[in-house]
Amino acid sequence: MRVLLALGGNAMTGPDGSATPAAQIAAVTGAMEAAARLVAAGHELVITHGNGPQVGNLLVKNELAAHVVPPVPLDWCGAQTQGTLGFTILDALDAALARAGATPRVAALVTRTLVDRDDPGFTHPSKPVGRYLDEAQARRMIDHDQVWEDRGEKGWRRVVASPEPLEVLDVGAARTLVDAGYVVVAAGGGGIPVVREPDGTLRGVEAVIDKDLTAALLARALDAHVLVIATDVAHAAVGFGTDAQRDLGRVTLSELHRLADDGEFAPGSMGPKVEAVSRFVAGGGARGVITSLTHITDAVDGAFGTVVEPDPTA
Repeated sequence: MRVLLALGGNAMTGPDGSATPAAQIAAVTGAMEAAARLVAAGHELVITHGNGPQVGNLLVKNELAAHVVPPVPLDWCGAQTQGTLGFTILDALDAALARAGATPRVAALVTRTLVDRDDPGFTHPSKPVGRYLDEAQARRMIDHDQVWEDRGEKGWRRVVASPEPLEVLDVGAARTLVDAGYVVVAAGGGGIPVVREPDGTLRGVEAVIDKDLTAALLARALDAHVLVIATDVAHAAVGFGTDAQRDLGRVTLSELHRLADDGEFAPGSMGPKVEAVSRFVAGGGARGVITSLTHITDAVDGAFGTVVEPDPTA
């Protein structure tokens, strides 16, 4: 089967959230052992990943050096982290594939994602990024045309648009590589956000795209059979944080929609993952799974994790 594996930010940093180069390399190495098992089992594989901690590091560098050099925009931060993480994943995956006795070639694409230039998120940016600063530091960044909000005792925090992903623009290159037998890394961090101007040209924009929603879009565009969203828990849960909490196993698309409508999945954590697998299955995907990397092969087979499949009568 053709599988799209979406790695969460926890797969890119240390267990304590550390984003030092050594911690990132160690985390990616572990994640690629799981990815290599999928390839060794005979699946075609596309990988996408989060980049929140890495972009956060670049934003700190922007803040500290703002009085010396102009801060780079968020689309540049996305491109830089796609390159760095892509290179790190390729090295780790090459080694993991060799240990698993698999021989596919690997490639990473710096990938753009189209968003609507009139998306309401640009008018009312609300996605917090980076660290908290005091007012004086925040005002310095505001002078560089950034939007910051006073968040009370914690200080000021930058907010940016989080527009809806419309199209992964470089999917043609990804498809060519997958069809040629490559394991492909693409659309890291949701892709570099770009808008199309009235004259047809493309322009990068200051925004953060939800990586799970882009993963669903990419999986559909590549005709993937299965979308696996890897996170730090084995299952999504209903009744989370209550005495009635229970893991969610196999579920139909309509059942998942009902649970989502009932508010079972928090918008800042499990909600986007549930929405992503819902969109993928609704768009024709055979199976969407939310789970940890530990049982990834079983998850692809539908035997572990929160497994979402079409309704029997669909």
